[in-house]
Amino acid sequence: MAKIYLNQIAHGRSGDKGDTSNVCVFAKDPKDYELIKEQVTPEKVKEYFGNMVKGEVTRYEVPSLNGFNFVMKHALGGGATHSLRLDSLGKSMGSAFLRMKIDYPDDAE
Repeated sequence: MAKIYLNQIAHGRSGDKGDTSNVCVFAKDPKDYELIKEQVTPEKVKEYFGNMVKGEVTRYEVPSLNGFNFVMKHALGGGATHSLRLDSLGKSMGSAFLRMKIDYPDDAE
């Protein structure tokens, strides 16, 4: 197994509403959908973001698009109008999300 960044096999879209961040992750190749499903769980996402995400993480599966929608509550320091963070918007969360490292089989093409 090799460690790779999620962005090597997936792309994403992200946004925010108040203090909730939403990140959609789509496998670039359909063969990687199950690998992402297995490794990018709500628990692992919550662990990855640490104390940045104070609420629950919910994953919605969208197999017809080879993707997932992750909703992270209490993730933006109160949201754009309440946060002291330099960038409190969901767009930054999407970029950070895709830098998550996962295990990838050495024999995969």
